[in-house]
Amino acid sequence: MALKQTEEFRREAVRIALSSGLSRTRVAADLGIGKSTLSHWISQYRSTDLTVPEASTNLVRENERLRLENRVLREEREILKKATQFFASQKT
Repeated sequence: MALKQTEEFRREAVRIALSSGLSRTRVAADLGIGKSTLSHWISQYRSTDLTVPEASTNLVRENERLRLENRVLREEREILKKATQFFASQKT
C-alpha cells in the first residue's frame, strides 16, 4: 500500500528535481519515492509556477553536493576499516 504524500512534500520534490541538477532517479531514491512517481508529479506541477529564488537554489545544490560527498566519505571510511582489520589479522 503506497503512502500518501502531502502536497508540500510533492511540491518540494518537484522543486528539487527541477533545480538541483541531479537526475530524477537520484532525487527519487534520495526522497524514498519511485522515479515514475516523481515524473508524474513533475508533469502535474510543471504547469504551475514553482519559481525558486536563486539563493535557495544554490543552497539546495550545495546541500545535495554535501550529501553526496558525505556518502562517499562514509564508504571510504568503511573500506579503510575493513582494510585495517584485514592487515591486522595478517600480522598474527
